[in-house]
Order: sequence, then structure tokens, then C-alpha cells
Amino acid sequence: MPHSPLHDEHSRLGAKFVDFAGWEMPVQYEGVIAEHQAVRESVGVFDVSHLGRFLVEGSGSTELLRGLLCNDIASIQPGRAQYTMSLNDRGGVLDDIIVWRWDEERYWVIPNGANDDAIRARFLRSANGGIRVESIRESTALVALQGPESPQVFEKVFGVVPEHFGLAEGVFEGTKVQIAGTGYTGELGGEIAVPDTHAVSMFRALLGAGAVACGLGSRDTLRLEMGYPLWGQDLDPTTTPLEAGLRWVVAWDHDFVGKEALEEQREEGLPKRQVAFEMRGRKIPRHGYAMRSGTSTGSVASGNYSPVLGKGIGLGYLAPPAGNDEEVEIEIRGTWESAKRVRLPFIRR
Repeated sequence: MPHSPLHDEHSRLGAKFVDFAGWEMPVQYEGVIAEHQAVRESVGVFDVSHLGRFLVEGSGSTELLRGLLCNDIASIQPGRAQYTMSLNDRGGVLDDIIVWRWDEERYWVIPNGANDDAIRARFLRSANGGIRVESIRESTALVALQGPESPQVFEKVFGVVPEHFGLAEGVFEGTKVQIAGTGYTGELGGEIAVPDTHAVSMFRALLGAGAVACGLGSRDTLRLEMGYPLWGQDLDPTTTPLEAGLRWVVAWDHDFVGKEALEEQREEGLPKRQVAFEMRGRKIPRHGYAMRSGTSTGSVASGNYSPVLGKGIGLGYLAPPAGNDEEVEIEIRGTWESAKRVRLPFIRR
């Protein structure tokens, strides 16, 4: 099983590990709720080296990305990042992706860890001879610094603070680091790529500057409070961005794989739709639990306890789509429990 360049450091810090996308990664240190609150109230740092990352550069790179991804990378300038998706011919989500645009024809593509090989292979199959597609995951570590106090830590350690969805280069121990003002928590912050040879010393510097080491358990509760989707649960090859309530990710003014299927859904209506809900009682919804609303049925895609709200929250899909005024119920251990439909995000930042 692959390990992050920071694996021994996590062990030294007392992390508990879990198999995540085929990698052994820290799920928690002190505890999920404490780490969750650290990110909401101060600043935390996550090892996200399991995420994919590969370089795409050369003449034709921009058109390659435009054809393979549903958002339009040409709509942003170099020095910016963009959230997008790779779709199949039916409009289903093969992966949701962040793209870092460094120059007119130079990009970093950041897929989910489980999909890195497949997405990179898709680019390789479609690239012309003048385009270079090359993995950079093996030579780098990737960490996410998140929280309202993250700008102070960025300034102290790297001498630069990234703008929201902006790209920047910093310097650590004489070595360049690449930074994007992105994240998965809804807080200020960014994601930092560093050569693996400097990963441990950089991680220690972030902790020394005030960041709290956080595991992927709190990253999941943080993203759920913001209503951010998790591929493999909220998104998959049978679910389109329109069904997931992510119509804004689709740029209709260019051709891309899956566009025709999405246009059909837009014209004919959606067979299912995502709903967000808060439990009325103390029960906690979990992935796979049955849900219903009027004559509509479905299941919970993501569910957990919200440390900020102090109650269970979740995302799920209902077919046919239920009206906004319909009561939602979740089956938990054989009993149908009442839930309230809400608009995302669950909390406002």
C-alpha cells in the first residue's frame, strides 16, 4: 500500500491510519471533533498527498482540457485554479477535479487519488504528439493548510498568502513550493506542493507556526458542512453534475465529452436530484441509508454528525425528484426518522 512522504512523521505524532483510495493515510490524531474545531476556529494542516497530480503542457494543452472537462479552462487566466469534472458519454461524473493553470499551455491537473491513473490515461490517449502528460505525484507531497488563521501561517513559513483560487510560488528552505488558494473545508487557506525531500521539514514548520495536525476524518465532516461532494458517494459515473445540483460547473459554450447527454437532461428533466437535509432528532444518517419523501425514494449519499450544528446532516438522491416542500425521512436501524430539507451550505462562512 502506498505511503505519503509524511507517513513516518504522522506515526511520530500518534496518528491513527486508514486505507484511503489505496493509500495508508492518517484519519485522526487527537480526535475528529477537536481537529474539526481547530480548522473552523484557528488553523489546521492535512496531508493530502494521496490526491492525484499530473502535468499537462505543450501546444494544444488548452484545447485538450476543454474537450475532456466540462468547465471551460479558457475562461480563467494563468495564475488561477478552476473546479471542473471529467464526464463519460452519459454525462456521469468520472471524477471531479481541480486544475491549476500556470501558463497559457501549462497546467497541473489534480484528480481524486483513486482516479489519478484513469484520468491521466484519458489525457494520454487524447493528447497529440506535442503535449506532455507526466505524473508529479511520486516526487512531491501535497498538504492543505486551512482555517481563519492560515494567512498568518502562510506568511510566516512561505512569505506569500494565496488568493482564493489563485496560484502562487513560495520558497521554503531555498526550494520553490507551488501553492493554490483551494481547499475542501470552506475556510481560508490553500494547498501546497513541495518536493518530497522537503516534506517533513515543511510539515514541522507549519506545526511550529501554529497549525494543528488534522486527519481525513475531520476533513470529511468539514467538507460535508459546506455541502461539498465526495466522489464515490455524492458523485459517480451514474450521476450527472445537473442531478448533483452542480450546474454551475458546466460551461455550455464549448464542446466536451458528455455535453450531449447533459443537454438532453436539461431539456427533458432530471430523473433524480440531490437533496440536503438536517435531522430533526439526535440520530446520525450514514451513507447507504434509505430515504423517502412523498412518492420519491432513494438513499443517503453522505451523512455524518456536524460539530458546528450539533446534529446529523446529509446529502442524498431522490427519484423522481421530490418537491421542496416535501418532508424527508431517513431509515435508521429500522425506524423512519424525520429530517428537514435545507439549502446548501449547511453552515455559512
